[in-house]
Amino acid sequence: MLLNYNRLGWWRLVLMGTTALTAAFLLLPILFIAALSFGSSQWLIFPPPGWTLKWYQELFADPRWLESAWTSFRIAAIVTVLSVLLGLVTSFGLTRGRFFFREALKALFLTPMILPVVVLAVALYAFFLEIGLNGTLTGFVIAHLVLALPLSILSITNALEGFDKSIEDAAVLCGASPLEAKIRVTLPAISHGLFSAAIFSFLTSWDEVVVAIFMSSPTLQTLPVKVWSTLRQDLTPVVAAASTLLILLTVLLMLLGAVVRKGLKS
Repeated sequence: MLLNYNRLGWWRLVLMGTTALTAAFLLLPILFIAALSFGSSQWLIFPPPGWTLKWYQELFADPRWLESAWTSFRIAAIVTVLSVLLGLVTSFGLTRGRFFFREALKALFLTPMILPVVVLAVALYAFFLEIGLNGTLTGFVIAHLVLALPLSILSITNALEGFDKSIEDAAVLCGASPLEAKIRVTLPAISHGLFSAAIFSFLTSWDEVVVAIFMSSPTLQTLPVKVWSTLRQDLTPVVAAASTLLILLTVLLMLLGAVVRKGLKS
């Protein structure tokens, strides 16, 4: 190897220091939010004068927060299922198909990841307003699916490209139908890609706020939109409590994804 960590000498200290500073830069704001959610002050003051669970009690006692959380979960669950199914079919077409515009189609599917989210949100808002989907559950699902599907396609396509198709062909030669070979051989082999697609699709929908602001209505709001609207009205620590739970769920799902992917690959 051109670079060996054990042979870097004092440069190892530089790398370790840079890594520690970068981690602190990224994590300290999150830790501050978590600390504020346990503060006894009714304002967002750091350091907190005392510690309490009052704001979590208020959060779980308010039906508006619970309804927003349930709406977020419902939308994210539907988006996850649709994203994985559509991503799987699309990925098979992109990896197994032989047509001259395949590479251009791959790039087209990734455009929602490149475009600024606010541009995409305005376009979806204007289009859904014309067809009557703005402020509806269906509109939310379609809008979040536009953002989640590229991640699903990317994860599943990478898994399929790393899979040896000759194993699937061998199953067909042994008597399995092409569909049966895909279900019993290919899908278990790319299960880490499917799981990654599901995790990223769920988190994309669960954490999305920009598109959700344009899609929301007074009767249908996701949890991130509820956090945003509450911040504009009142800097209550209940917002910090809701944000902490959002972050906690995201971290737990990412850790679960890492553990499961490692287990599936091994």
